[in-house]
Amino acid sequence: MDLQQPITEYMHRDFCQLSVDNTVGDALASVRRDPPAGRIIYFYVVDGEQRLVGVLPTRRLLLNPPETPLADLMVRQVVTIPHTATVLEGCEFFVMHRLLAFPVVDAERRLLGVVDVELYTDELNDLDAAQRGDDLFQLVGVHLAESQQASPVTAFRSRFPWLLCNIGGGIMAAFLSGVFQAELERVVALALFIPVVLALAESVSIQSVSLALQVMHGRPPSARNLIAKLRNELATGVMLGAACSILVALVGLVWIRQWRVAACLLLGISGGVVCAALIGVAIPNLLRLARRDPRVAAGPVSLAVADLLTLLGYFTLARLLV
Repeated sequence: MDLQQPITEYMHRDFCQLSVDNTVGDALASVRRDPPAGRIIYFYVVDGEQRLVGVLPTRRLLLNPPETPLADLMVRQVVTIPHTATVLEGCEFFVMHRLLAFPVVDAERRLLGVVDVELYTDELNDLDAAQRGDDLFQLVGVHLAESQQASPVTAFRSRFPWLLCNIGGGIMAAFLSGVFQAELERVVALALFIPVVLALAESVSIQSVSLALQVMHGRPPSARNLIAKLRNELATGVMLGAACSILVALVGLVWIRQWRVAACLLLGISGGVVCAALIGVAIPNLLRLARRDPRVAAGPVSLAVADLLTLLGYFTLARLLV
């Protein structure tokens, strides 16, 4: 399969279509009278001009009284694939939204066909098994990852723009060092501890990014889940920051014998670790909401932001305390 081909070449045209003016009884009679040849996953509801207005899960159609209007049962917020999309872009829809099928529509939202996950794998069985579903979408994600890395040029184009975040972050860090040059010259010990301050923040950020990507597992993020994850990560970051900063501050106090330097390390590391933990969780979710691949972009973006915030906090404390 050529992943750059139009999605319309692979969509099914024997989907189950219902009129928005129908009731449940009318819809069931219509399906029995003219059953579609293919598999029924979702029922798509259209208006008189064949424009998609909603989707009806099978459970709602079967369990509601015959006189119930479809307009009262259908889900109006329907995720659709534009007819201009490629097979590769369609794969991203399945990984992003974890639905078993998507309608393909034109510019006027007229329903042209349906593409289901069987396009990428023939393992569309046991749809009620949750673990099976997770494995299925993970397999689609593997297809997507393989296609993105199939060509060195494609891999370069997808990865290099995000490395610009690290380049920009490094240059900004150099500028910050120049702004606080007087403090660094006054107390050279502050410069000696910059590598460990940044290393701790970067390590915690990468840990948080990795865990966030693992938990997301293709699921679209929501504001409620993101807030809950940030709250948990905040508590974890506080504990990690406290433990690391106390150890480093004690070393600094014994070695340098300056309590101001130790205080700067204590507060700078703890604040940097907390910020890095929150950034590591937030960035992958925000990238997913922006329809960008967090597996490629989350690491560089998180590291750049964590470095800048950590250095800014560390140098600001140095100016206040030293």
